[in-house]
Amino acid sequence: MSTTPQGIHSLAFRVMRLCKPSFHVEPPFRLDPSDLFVGEDIFDDPLAASNLSPLLSSHVNKSTDSSDMTFANRFLLHHPSDAMGFSGLLVLPQSFGAIYLGETFCSYISINNSSNFEVKDVIIKAEIQTERERILLLDTSKSPVGTIHAGGHYDFIVEHDVKELGAYTMVCTALYNDGDGERKYLPQFFKFVVANPLSVRTKVRTIKETTYLEACIENHTKSNLYVDQVEFEPAPHWTAKILKADEFYPADNSSTGEIVKPPILVRSGGGIHNYLYQMKISSPGSEQVKAKRSSILGKLQISWRTNLGEPGRLQTQQILGNPSSCKEIELQVLGIPSLIILDKPFSVDLNLTNHTDSELGPFEVWLSKNSAHEKFVMFNGLQTMALPAVEAFGSTDFHLNVVATKLGVQRISGLIVFDTKEKKTFEPLADVEIFVESD
Repeated sequence: MSTTPQGIHSLAFRVMRLCKPSFHVEPPFRLDPSDLFVGEDIFDDPLAASNLSPLLSSHVNKSTDSSDMTFANRFLLHHPSDAMGFSGLLVLPQSFGAIYLGETFCSYISINNSSNFEVKDVIIKAEIQTERERILLLDTSKSPVGTIHAGGHYDFIVEHDVKELGAYTMVCTALYNDGDGERKYLPQFFKFVVANPLSVRTKVRTIKETTYLEACIENHTKSNLYVDQVEFEPAPHWTAKILKADEFYPADNSSTGEIVKPPILVRSGGGIHNYLYQMKISSPGSEQVKAKRSSILGKLQISWRTNLGEPGRLQTQQILGNPSSCKEIELQVLGIPSLIILDKPFSVDLNLTNHTDSELGPFEVWLSKNSAHEKFVMFNGLQTMALPAVEAFGSTDFHLNVVATKLGVQRISGLIVFDTKEKKTFEPLADVEIFVESD
């Protein structure tokens, strides 16, 4: 769409899009010669087929005679490819066409002199305007076009990598001396809209320490897309593997050892293809905690080609997952004796880990008495144990001396950790089952 300001100008811009031609397809209405004489099941009988083959061969040779100028055989299938309807011709674009995100927009611009006299000292500028920015594509200020003769023209080609969706405006301006020496300024505006060729839908599921990311790529264009590369770039401190056919491939296709990888066909008008990635946190210590608390998993790099090889490339926004909840303090059981005797003290080995970036503690550890069930495992000796402060992302091991007062399966439950400095109580240790035997 072109917009020109009011006024009489000798020059005028004409903007055309440069893109590859398409195949000219004729809806095929052709027949195999044998179908004109016999049914499609005749060749199921070997004897009948052998008797008819010479007759059919004779007819085909006659009908395909190059001296036949009546085109009587134009409806016959002379080659299997005839059924596709390809005429062997290419068709130049008949309209501006759809422009998609990730493509390279290429335009052929011609500035024509429609007057009866020449214009001189022509300064031409071409730029692209979006909602966010203004990009200069051509500027001849330093080397103006000396003369455009009457009826002549000056042509040039500009390119721009389309990286934004929405409305675009190509602004073409010319500053020139008219035939009477008057300096004139001509602006013209050409508007077009950029659409999204693909949509990427994602699903994220976390199972224990492993996160699974499913990405579904859908084609919204009117032509098939041949996706030759889909790379997942994980966020810092994450690693990713693509799961495919019960095998594990690195998310970076360059390390798979494949020199040439066939493209994946995603059909026009809603065709889809799915990818599944397995992700794990690679960094230990403090970086692991930061990764767990962040919702950013990474982003996808997608590149493709159309039927005639025109390239396209997109990068998704950061894909978000569910940040893992990470406890400030974690209490774990390291070891319990395999043989526990009734009314005899035994030692439980424990580990206290600080998952924060600051020192915590000192602490006190005790068994909670607020329970609906009677407890049969209790401290042997002092009912409260003191622990020193634990540095940032550090840990400390300690031992508890306890005793069981009832036979059978019992539970060590209600173990509380209390920060004496911050006056804060942390979640108790999950119940641990033990088996108590008699002496």
